Amino acid sequence: MSKIKIGVIGLGYVGLPLARLFGTKYSVIGFDVNEKRVSELKTGVDKTCEVDKHVLEDVLVTDISAEKGLFFTTNIDDIKDCNYYVVTVPTPVDKNNKPVLTPLVKASETVGSVISKGDIVIYESTVYPGATEEDCVPILEQKSGLEFNKDFFVGYSPERINPGDKKHTVEKILKVTSGSTKEVGVKVDQLYSSVITAGTHLAPTIKVAEAAKVIENSQRDINIAFVNELAKIFGLMDINTQDVLAAAGTKWNFLPFTPGLVGGHCIGVDPYYLAQKAQEYGYHPEIILAGRRVNDGMGKYVASEVAKLMIQKDVEVKGANILILGITFKENCPDVRNTKAVDVVYELQEYGANVTIFDPHANIAEVKKEYDLDAVVELPKNKFDGVILTVAHKEFKDLNFKEIRKEKSILYDVKNFLEPKHVDKSL
Repeated sequence: MSKIKIGVIGLGYVGLPLARLFGTKYSVIGFDVNEKRVSELKTGVDKTCEVDKHVLEDVLVTDISAEKGLFFTTNIDDIKDCNYYVVTVPTPVDKNNKPVLTPLVKASETVGSVISKGDIVIYESTVYPGATEEDCVPILEQKSGLEFNKDFFVGYSPERINPGDKKHTVEKILKVTSGSTKEVGVKVDQLYSSVITAGTHLAPTIKVAEAAKVIENSQRDINIAFVNELAKIFGLMDINTQDVLAAAGTKWNFLPFTPGLVGGHCIGVDPYYLAQKAQEYGYHPEIILAGRRVNDGMGKYVASEVAKLMIQKDVEVKGANILILGITFKENCPDVRNTKAVDVVYELQEYGANVTIFDPHANIAEVKKEYDLDAVVELPKNKFDGVILTVAHKEFKDLNFKEIRKEKSILYDVKNFLEPKHVDKSL
């Protein structure tokens, strides 16, 4: 094969850091259909905050034929000369929690229209076992007119990006790799190991790598569901859940999970991909789906706990002014997609409360577009009947809660993030 030239399809919180990393060593074309996104990236601006401006600018090139570096484009013709294609598009679920492969299908159609003989297409999107070879490969064959494992090959290397985490960046996270043949698996592994300092693990088959990814997040989801259920039980017993977890955590093999709202693109989504595939094989996964039910219901639970606290303090719930601190899906991250903080908002609105949303990391236009909710740009100076910390943004640590609370009010801390002296109750 000629000199390595990599096309990265999809420049979100997974694709961009990977493209930047590959760009330090190879010629990389970053492709995305979002023209605004590409225009911003060309100036070194990453609105997802995953790659700092100076880091991105270090690899930016304006010459598509440069020996190494990262060139951004929305023009499909610009990726025709690549010989490795890495697909990093999202794999969401619909309102009924059914997997939506539309972005993956469209990306496969795009790649299929430009690949040539000898090329390798690597998927990073989280899918159920079998999706790469059963759903994506036929599209690549149809669009290219090439034969799988003869004219072109595929690999799978699941993403392990942790949005907002500046410590565990892509090169510092061990990477699972795989290929459609043993030889291609080695090539894929060598490609990633050339830039991933944490090392790689070559799985024996693509299905093994797909399965490994989907159970990583399913396992975490189940563990969080367990502690969420414990929080409900201990709440009824008037026992502090965090105190219990701290005591249990003194045992060497106790897993350090904490209760909370479980959203985002991975933990709150991936279990449904595995569940659907299991059901196609005639197996109903009870534990996986039970964990999802518990976690999906936590927003409603938090709202009901807040309402009880307010009633106990003789604070009228209907018509109350309640401040929600945090609307993104996780701390110190701007992404609002699939956030479970909105479940708290919707439920409080059902109680008749007036809800104000403040999040220094969120784009208020995106909040409006995604959820038809209005967020404020600045922390309001008025006094609130209730304050709920739903996301542990660093900016919330030192807030003066006396300034934003009425004398008779409640403060509920979902993340156990604030000083206990300020808080009426934590999850």
